[in-house]
Amino acid sequence: MTRTVSNESEKLDDVVIQTDSGNEYSVGEIKHSNRVTKSVTPYYTADWYVKWFSSIVVLAAMSIRGVEELIFWDLVLSIVGITGWLVVSVMWKDRALVLLNGVGLIMFMNTLFSKYMFA
Repeated sequence: MTRTVSNESEKLDDVVIQTDSGNEYSVGEIKHSNRVTKSVTPYYTADWYVKWFSSIVVLAAMSIRGVEELIFWDLVLSIVGITGWLVVSVMWKDRALVLLNGVGLIMFMNTLFSKYMFA
């Protein structure tokens, strides 16, 4: 049986819906939200921690990228960050991100080895 309730109706506003990830939202909260879509990324899982750590490391690398004396540390931080994102890509089974981060890692490693290891 299906029934339609108008948007102005408050009959179901107290009904709580539980998502697959365990989050709970009331119908009223969803109905009156200004957000068009809700985030589907689960919080505090292994991929969540790796994703945020790697993002912070990549931002740190980007922040020192223009400083000539810190090129080595830029490479090291970039390798750590992009490796973390490669791990997340594999966990998510996202082939586009695996390709992007895999090729990026190869490029950073090539620069590190050619400029600092075998120079």
